Amino acid sequence: MTEKKVLIIEDDEDIREGIRILLESEQYTVTEAENGKKGLQLLEEDTSLVILDVMMPGMTGLRTCEEIRKVSNVPVLFLTAKSQESDKLIGLMAGGDDYLTKPFSYAELLGRVKALIRRYRVYMGSRIEETDDNEYLERAGIRISRLINEVYIEGRETELSNIEYKILLLMMQHSGKIFSAQNLYESIWEEPYFYSCNSTVMVHIRKLRTKIEKDPKNPRYIKTLWGKGYRFETVHS
Repeated sequence: MTEKKVLIIEDDEDIREGIRILLESEQYTVTEAENGKKGLQLLEEDTSLVILDVMMPGMTGLRTCEEIRKVSNVPVLFLTAKSQESDKLIGLMAGGDDYLTKPFSYAELLGRVKALIRRYRVYMGSRIEETDDNEYLERAGIRISRLINEVYIEGRETELSNIEYKILLLMMQHSGKIFSAQNLYESIWEEPYFYSCNSTVMVHIRKLRTKIEKDPKNPRYIKTLWGKGYRFETVHS
């Protein structure tokens, strides 16, 4: 994946043009779509990043992201005019990886783009590694590949987002260890932690539980230790 391909899905032509000019000056290949339906048609297997507006007529950005997640783990950067924490969390729940609130600086946008693509390339690069009997890690009925996003819960293959997979793998590799929100954020997102990042971690833990737990409200695997953080349990009562 040597080419950096970015898909912009945004109904505002001026915003699309500004982002395109910025990214092309940084040697990105840019494809544009003015709505979610066309954006889904233009999404390709080798797309490196999707920049997605939340508020669009017709198919909303949230719905578009949900459709993207059915076929791809490509990073999704939401653009939103709303700044309330609840709106940001809704975007993450829909499968987004990060968000920017309008108006934003091009420097901030470029920083987010580079960080998301860098992490995605690390993930995709791992898929060409050779596999052997040591590829899989098994704990308490969960079998997870150390190399690619492949997870089985009691023998059933389970689809996780890239972030969810990385959280689960990290916690399973260190089962019994308590991870604070800061530990997880800095390890998975590879960025400095701020207090507001706690909500980002919480949302992804909640989504992960809905996919691996029989009863997400009474989790067997990922336990919350109030005031301390989260721990992967290997022994269940």
